[in-house]
Amino acid sequence: MTAGAHSASAQALAERTATAMFERDRASQGLGMRIVAVAPGRATLVMLVRSDMVNGHAICHGGLVFALADSAFAFACNSYNYSTVAAAGSIDFLAAAREGDELTAAAHELWRTRRNGLYEITITNQRGERIALFRGRSYRIEGQVVPAPADGGPAASAGPAGGRAGK
Repeated sequence: MTAGAHSASAQALAERTATAMFERDRASQGLGMRIVAVAPGRATLVMLVRSDMVNGHAICHGGLVFALADSAFAFACNSYNYSTVAAAGSIDFLAAAREGDELTAAAHELWRTRRNGLYEITITNQRGERIALFRGRSYRIEGQVVPAPADGGPAASAGPAGGRAGK
């Protein structure tokens, strides 16, 4: 398989996985999140800050900013079609988001082995101002998000990226 064909099939798998996950993700749907981009090890989601998302200081509740980042993290780390969950997550709030702001969470993989991964998510507003920085550590569990292709394609043979196998 050529490098271009492999990356095209990896991209198709990432998109198929994200679609399947989002269809079952009532939390992200309920918060009005939308996936705007997905690729192997990456995902970008957006969310409009609604009036029911602001706290007593008239700013977006930090837990909802965390939820947006966590969802982007989930779509990025599951993009290889291996069932993967969060093992840890932390966030640094840099600026306030307000009602009417459209927040974008862009997740990218920093490192991944057979079972673990490390992802960084930057949350910005519609003006490109950084609202928060999130870092998540993932852990691979049994199973796949979508059924593996019958031809033994990327879901069955994709190895870890960015780290040493077997860790």
